[in-house]
Amino acid sequence: MEDKYLILSDIHGNVSAFDAVLQDCSGTDFTGVILLGDLIDYGMRSNDIVQKLIALKNGAWKDKILVNIWGNHEKLVVDKDLERLSSDRGRVMAQYTARQLTGESIDYINESMNKAGIQEFELYGLKCLAVHGSLEDNYWKAIGPDNLRGEYAAYDLVFGGHSHYSHCFTHFYPIEDPELRNKKAVTFVNPGSVGQPRNQNPCAQYAVLTLPSKSVELKAVEYDIAYEQSLFPEEIDEFYKTRLTRGV
Repeated sequence: MEDKYLILSDIHGNVSAFDAVLQDCSGTDFTGVILLGDLIDYGMRSNDIVQKLIALKNGAWKDKILVNIWGNHEKLVVDKDLERLSSDRGRVMAQYTARQLTGESIDYINESMNKAGIQEFELYGLKCLAVHGSLEDNYWKAIGPDNLRGEYAAYDLVFGGHSHYSHCFTHFYPIEDPELRNKKAVTFVNPGSVGQPRNQNPCAQYAVLTLPSKSVELKAVEYDIAYEQSLFPEEIDEFYKTRLTRGV
């Protein structure tokens, strides 16, 4: 008997992308759901994403959401932590999103999400870490195959987001254990971005973990990009809608 876990990150207020992911995996009975942050901002429908997650939390995903951590966009929009943004257009975007958020959305972000941006948990006896960024910086610096940004030897599975680049790889740490040939395997999973991919694939992206086999599927599904682009007002820099066309 195997259990499947849905891994989502960086939805960014993109309802069409989120709905496409839900439709794509609608036939799967997930044991758990891992949400790696950045539900909001960049896209034009942050409140709608929150409403959908509230409905899922009370419905199909009842008691299944194992992780629901803040990303840097929850922090900068709700906490007004704008200093780390690298561009004025990003500040304008975050301020726009902050003005649009309803009281119910803010309550959900503050009360139903883990503000630390990081969470330890266990699956099938495996020690797991979920972090929006990395141990070096929970919010703003992502794990990558060429730069892990931290020491993860204590874990078996590490789930990260933020980069909007999907990956699954194993890193071997040296340990004193001849039975394991003095190596400790740690598997790193980034599901990519649901709502604003940047790996030159414009499709909505997510991952499915199967245990105990530890197999990981990196998935991508088409969605109505043009409709989401049509929702952007003139006050928002065109960059944020045009990048959706090519996933950059």
